[in-house]
Amino acid sequence: MTATAAHATAPASVFPLLEPVLPTVQKPIQYVGGELNATPKEWGSSEVRWALMYPDAYEVGLPNQGIQILYEVLNERDWILAERTYAVWQDLEAKMREHGIPQFTVDQHRPVRAFDVLGVSFATELGYTNLLTALDLAGIPLHAVDRTDEDPIVLAGGHSAFNPEPMADFIDAAVLGDGEEVVLAISEVIREWKAEGCPGLDGRTPRDELLFRLAASGGVYVPKFYDVTYLPDGRIAAVTPRREPSLAGVPWRIRKHTLMDLDSWPYPRNPLVPLAETVHERFSVEIFRGCTRGCRFCQAGMITRPVRERSIETVGDMVENGIRKSGFEEVGLLSLSSADHTEIGEIATGLADRYEGSNVSLSLPSTRVDAFNITLANEFSRNGRRSGLTFAPEGGSERMRKVINKAVTEEDLIRTVSTAYANGWRQVKLYFMCGLPTEEDEDVLGIGDLAKKVIAEGRQVSGRNDIRCTVSIGGFVPKPHTPFQWAAQLDWETTDERLKKLRDSVRDDKKFARAIGFRYHDGRPGIIEGLLSRGDRRVGAVIEKVWRDGGRFDGWSEHFSFDRWADACVDALDGTGVDLAWFTTRERSYDEVLPWDHLDAGLDRDWLWEDWQDALDPDSAEIDDCRWTPCYDCGVCPEMSTEIQIGPTGQKLLPLSVV
Repeated sequence: MTATAAHATAPASVFPLLEPVLPTVQKPIQYVGGELNATPKEWGSSEVRWALMYPDAYEVGLPNQGIQILYEVLNERDWILAERTYAVWQDLEAKMREHGIPQFTVDQHRPVRAFDVLGVSFATELGYTNLLTALDLAGIPLHAVDRTDEDPIVLAGGHSAFNPEPMADFIDAAVLGDGEEVVLAISEVIREWKAEGCPGLDGRTPRDELLFRLAASGGVYVPKFYDVTYLPDGRIAAVTPRREPSLAGVPWRIRKHTLMDLDSWPYPRNPLVPLAETVHERFSVEIFRGCTRGCRFCQAGMITRPVRERSIETVGDMVENGIRKSGFEEVGLLSLSSADHTEIGEIATGLADRYEGSNVSLSLPSTRVDAFNITLANEFSRNGRRSGLTFAPEGGSERMRKVINKAVTEEDLIRTVSTAYANGWRQVKLYFMCGLPTEEDEDVLGIGDLAKKVIAEGRQVSGRNDIRCTVSIGGFVPKPHTPFQWAAQLDWETTDERLKKLRDSVRDDKKFARAIGFRYHDGRPGIIEGLLSRGDRRVGAVIEKVWRDGGRFDGWSEHFSFDRWADACVDALDGTGVDLAWFTTRERSYDEVLPWDHLDAGLDRDWLWEDWQDALDPDSAEIDDCRWTPCYDCGVCPEMSTEIQIGPTGQKLLPLSVV
């Protein structure tokens, strides 16, 4: 990086090499670039250059809001250049290796190795092997310790970066939390270091000097500057900063970044419009960030606190701007629980009024049972087709819903779906989890009983028999920075056995079998996700072994191989005293040092532990949402110097003016 990317000579485009092979691969359009609202910039006019990667296929990566926002935030600065790269499918990977084509950006097909930073957003741990493919194709050494001043800084972000330890061998640095401000701060550090001539000071190499400056800020985690020691039983003894004099100033703990005042950051302003079909064909507006509902399984809700709403005016402006600049006809209002926005009713009515009679339709993601109302649903369907409604009870019994702090009763659910069916809806989707702590067979079988009651109620209130209920079931995976981070994960054999019992209990009931659909995966992918979610640095050898054995696109069921991962665990963990079960189906104790304990999400560790103990106590009280109840001391606001930012503002959306 320091010798090549620091000066203004632009790297040659690889497109002349790429173009001849594109007719031989599937969906070649995804590698061409040139999307509407893309931002090509001159190499020589920029001082800091980012390659932003979503480590999955173009059809999944291009709609990702995180990458789109950072791409725009960075490119708005005239001295920063940002381009995008995605994982290539195996057919193109083979051709690239055959013809010597390196990993490239889609914007201008520049080689990724020429950039200052390769920023990778990990939304899921099952994308880890795809990063190794990209590094290898780019000519960047897999292991961070082998990289030189010629290589970019490999920087991880996204939700999975809250435990980057399994990828510590392969990344140079990681950031926690919101990226909008920190990417600019990192760019300033790189710019200043380059202006000084890319020095190495106090015995540090130039590359380590840059990493040290980033680490010393307290907001960037550099794994190589930390030592991990282990106890004889395999548990971690400590994670501590290295003690060399040249590294004095590396912090003991690394804090997450929290963006306040979302109205000041109304991105994306220029949404990318894909050239190929993608998983989400819509324009999305994040109406608020964070969630304090307190669901104990939900990492996203825990690590994104506090709640910060966008105002009704900003939401309206973003919707109007996005439709005008993208041409999309569907708008999704996104958050972790969108119906909880303090002005969601006013937003729904205002947007429905604005776009009545047009082709624009509005949608919400899954809705909490206790936040649904028919007026809201009617507003969102006023100008579009009436699609099915999705609710997420999560637990199949009230006991399980109490364990996970999802305070939804069976009566609440039946009342809600009754209202929907009575008002013309014919299809309801219910989302549940299998494998939650303390779960028994009866809790899972309760999912089927609940679905049958939903169908029976729908038939009664509608007077029709064409009522449908789709039950979607995901396997529970314990996640870092949640009360369940200490929990044992359910083994995949028991998960599959319970799901089979559930399926058979519904299929054998002729009265309801045809009205209830089931969607679920077997339990094995969840075990590997659990390994990667709560693993430590020793898991890096497993990831590399899987990749060398052909592991790619592990988040896709048709490419995932449990046996490949299980075999890699046996080989790579041999002699360590730990194995796949040790990382997954083993319960942790309070005094165990967890791999991510030195990474600060703002949550008080003792509060998380007490909440875990409350989950196990059938007599414990429900934890309320601190948006409308007193603070319950999770620690985030005082630790991060933040606060809840919610309405109502009392404003209304005005009709769009006709020009």
